[in-house]
Amino acid sequence: MTTRRIGFLGPIGTFTHEAVLALGFDAAHAVAYSSITDVLDAVARGDVDLAVVPIENAIEGTVSATIDGLLFDHDLVIEREIVIPIRLHLMARAGVELKDIRVIASYSHALAQCRRFLATLSGIRIDSVASTADAARIVAETLEPVAAIASDAAASTYSLCIVAADVEDHEDNETRFVVIGRDAVPAPTGQDRTSIVCFQDTDRPGSLYAILGGFAARDINLTKLESRPTKRGLGEYCFVIEFDGHIADDVIADCLADLQAHVARVKFLGSYPVTGVAAAARRDEVVAARASANEWMLQLRGRISGEGIA
Repeated sequence: MTTRRIGFLGPIGTFTHEAVLALGFDAAHAVAYSSITDVLDAVARGDVDLAVVPIENAIEGTVSATIDGLLFDHDLVIEREIVIPIRLHLMARAGVELKDIRVIASYSHALAQCRRFLATLSGIRIDSVASTADAARIVAETLEPVAAIASDAAASTYSLCIVAADVEDHEDNETRFVVIGRDAVPAPTGQDRTSIVCFQDTDRPGSLYAILGGFAARDINLTKLESRPTKRGLGEYCFVIEFDGHIADDVIADCLADLQAHVARVKFLGSYPVTGVAAAARRDEVVAARASANEWMLQLRGRISGEGIA
């Protein structure tokens, strides 16, 4: 168990708090903040040693507050990740039934993950609040017939009753959380992912192709590619790229150095262990395929005759 101070999107009972506990951090040293921006600011200032924040959801995609904070606001690095299954429930105080509810509150991403369920309701106002657990806390403190969409942990923490269970749109809903630090890069494990962002100095034909070509030529498997606005004007974008491998791997270091020298300005967001063994398996498959292709080419070249045609 670590005694480092861990900032997270609070209050207690959020899925981020669940991720903190699942990662093995000491709950006594976990510090709740009211927004992702506040969490990232805290780790950048040194108020906490690390931060745990959501970065991607299986339904809603990238969590903008997290990725934009890493891209534009701070020079921080991802040290670790964890994927948490997301089960969302409609909850209210004891005695409140679905027909009584006039307001439903939750975090914006959670509300977006429950669009189908919410579309079946009528005459109900939907309020976006700072987090799912904050919604549960508000409901617990309000005498009106209001409800929250939050987790089992939130229902237990704030003594609420589940009115409707599993209201998320897809049963395979998951969120990826990352541990953010100030500068340390974890040692390679053989099952790692690297995240970067590429900023183009000028928008020109083939620029994205030039970036991706460096990875393809080295058999580096991309796991994510996303364009993000640079916030400098309409039509100006940067590219967030995630791929298998670690900055300590020679092939990864060579690729990033080549990109930085010839194609785009690269911001390093981290090399860190991934959840599961899929990355290592994919890399083994690529290495085997490359070895097979090299053997095939050696056989072909071995058939070259030393004599020219008369």
